[in-house]
Amino acid sequence: MVSVYDVPADALIEDVAERLSDRIEEPEWMEYAKSGQSRELPPQQDDFWHVRAASLLRKVAKKGPIGVDRLATEYGGRKRGSNRYRVSGGHSTTGSKNIIRTALQQLEEEGLVSTAKGQGRRISPDGQQFLDNAASEVLSELDRPDLERYA
Repeated sequence: MVSVYDVPADALIEDVAERLSDRIEEPEWMEYAKSGQSRELPPQQDDFWHVRAASLLRKVAKKGPIGVDRLATEYGGRKRGSNRYRVSGGHSTTGSKNIIRTALQQLEEEGLVSTAKGQGRRISPDGQQFLDNAASEVLSELDRPDLERYA
């Protein structure tokens, strides 16, 4: 059986994002929100919300149970001041917790993620099946001979 670990992350996230586009909706405020403290502008991708939700689902499946704070650290970056003036040295910053929390709540409403009391979010059996089905389709579509041993 093919799992999340057997396929490349970018191909899996792209496929899962397409599948999630029918199931979850992007909030209205997303066109104005930055994806983290280290960003100057909102994301320019049209399907950013679905790609982030797919990426979150994959991370929860691989590292769960995991909380919003840890996920915000995973999606963080380096804050180096503005592009025009470099006033201070670089600092590590976190990603947007509101984006992560809202996407996880939507995934929880769909039954793909469940809450582990005091531990964070973990993948539900339906979510694991959803990811495994996507992984097997991605693996069959890929034309990479080094991955044929997993088929």
